[in-house]
Amino acid sequence: MFKKLILFAFIVVFPASVSSSSLPDFSELVEDAAPAVVKINTVSTPKRSQTQDRRQGQLPEIFRDLLNRNQRPTRPSRTMGSGFVIDQNGFILTNHHVVDGAEEIQVQFSDRSEYSATIVGSDRRSDLALLKIEAENLPSLDFADADTIKVGSWVLAIGSPFGLDYSVTAGIVSAIGRSLPTERGENYVPFIQTDVAINRGNSGGPLFNLDGKVVGINSQIYSPTGGSVGLSFSIPVSIAKNVVSQLRSSGKVTRGYFGVAITDVNKDLALALGLPGPMGAAVSNVTANSAAEKGGILDGDIIVEVDNQSILRSGDLPHIVGLIAPGTKVPVEVYRKGKVKKLSVVVGALDADDDILASSSRGGDRLGLSLEEVSQRELRALRIRQGLKISFVADGSPASIAGLALDDVIVQIGYSSLEDLDEYQDILDNLPEGSPIAIRFYRDGQAYFTTVEIEN
Repeated sequence: MFKKLILFAFIVVFPASVSSSSLPDFSELVEDAAPAVVKINTVSTPKRSQTQDRRQGQLPEIFRDLLNRNQRPTRPSRTMGSGFVIDQNGFILTNHHVVDGAEEIQVQFSDRSEYSATIVGSDRRSDLALLKIEAENLPSLDFADADTIKVGSWVLAIGSPFGLDYSVTAGIVSAIGRSLPTERGENYVPFIQTDVAINRGNSGGPLFNLDGKVVGINSQIYSPTGGSVGLSFSIPVSIAKNVVSQLRSSGKVTRGYFGVAITDVNKDLALALGLPGPMGAAVSNVTANSAAEKGGILDGDIIVEVDNQSILRSGDLPHIVGLIAPGTKVPVEVYRKGKVKKLSVVVGALDADDDILASSSRGGDRLGLSLEEVSQRELRALRIRQGLKISFVADGSPASIAGLALDDVIVQIGYSSLEDLDEYQDILDNLPEGSPIAIRFYRDGQAYFTTVEIEN
């Protein structure tokens, strides 16, 4: 009897195991799609860091000259990545980080034909860049519909990991809508998470569904070793379509913006605020004169719905608002003092990333700075009445040499206090050249003095 039971179990289980006929065959998809996937090689000249410039600027001139004479020539930096043709007339999509700072961009196809590419536009916040080569009648790829991707679906990637041309890897979608804030705390991409093997060099390559349409652009991995461990992240086509459209029309990307600092709502906070459960984005601060303030959103509100789309976690808010065209009036629902309140907010505009890049290439203003307003909450925390925060410092600029850095709050230049950007511009226009100018600023809650000098 025991032997019969074992035999019966074996007979039942074996046919239920996965057979080769039930697994997808990617060969036809690869044959059709590979000609439109490209390998991207870039050349750039490494720049010295602001810290290096600041330290060197603090040395006596005789030592600076000696240091410059003994420095080794800077070697060009070479990087590689992937991309794919989205228009037969030569438009190619890749990652921003693949071409960021590149002075030369070479695009290579599977037939070994090569072209020099130029950047139409590049967007740091989405990590996407649009390139153009002078060619026609190229094989191109189509985007899938944005709502077709599902957890558990088969997906396939083509790219050039470690320079190995046109490698193919496959897996499944592990999750969608992943929030991965950048080092600047920005969070505008609801990433697709997969277990597809993605490595260095795959960046910018396409992620396909079984219909051969692009559902994502491979962007980054999580790995304690530097190699693939089954945690890969791709930019969804909902973001890519929006960014590509704006880059093609204007070369830059403008996003919807509320102007709020937000946090997640946990079980205890939900209970304390009278919410049905953990949900929404808790507003910890509303920026002065922002779209949120003008629309009636207050500190302490819990945003639970925007434009008829539910906000389940705080990370959902920038994903949704970022895709709304600035100037659009949208309905917003918030929990306030345990009750639902309906508001109407005219979405503001987040500065286009190319404006930041353009400022960088210009070297910022006369001091090499870009400044922004400081919220009343931040001013109160610093126990000051006014000031302007540094949002950009150009390498090698007078401000960089003086030791000023990102997030420093400048409160005084010369004998003049800073209250707003218009006043700063007036002060800036009248600063003398060739003589030291006193600047008072706050960093990490501490007040400092330094001097800056604009060269003749």
